[in-house]
Amino acid sequence: MEQIGIDEVDIRLLDQLQQDASLSNLELAERVHTSPPTCLRRVKRLRDGGFIERQIAVLSADKLAPALGHGLCAIVEITLDRQGAELLEAFERRVMADEAVQQCYRVSPGPDFVLVVHVLDMPDYAALVQRLFTSDANVRNVKAFFSVKRSKFGANLPIKRRRPPAAASD
Repeated sequence: MEQIGIDEVDIRLLDQLQQDASLSNLELAERVHTSPPTCLRRVKRLRDGGFIERQIAVLSADKLAPALGHGLCAIVEITLDRQGAELLEAFERRVMADEAVQQCYRVSPGPDFVLVVHVLDMPDYAALVQRLFTSDANVRNVKAFFSVKRSKFGANLPIKRRRPPAAASD
């Protein structure tokens, strides 16, 4: 797939969509000051080009708690014993395949990975630890922090367009 360029209209579309992906094409076109057919074509091009990975609904954990329970959210730091490229990639593939792992970051300095995991309860967390960390001989250290309250959650990227450098004067 060839890389496509993006312009100011695309930037405005992406900004609006990451605020509210449920906007109709007509509402989106109005907000970015373009025609509905142009808007539809551009959004399709941005999806096909991989700029929009997916659209999701962000659920309210507090509203769902009476039906589902609060569950546990943990931020987990993982340090590997050996950090060869193939070992890092193997660990990354294994945690990415686990549905309890919501986010995975390879970080530096400090631990090798930081994960955000959501599980039903402490026994569910213990099972996750066993399947992802304890059974891996290359995992040296695991440090977990359990969330007691989600104060903010977002996934928006800062997409304000950078200004081009000023032209040099003679």
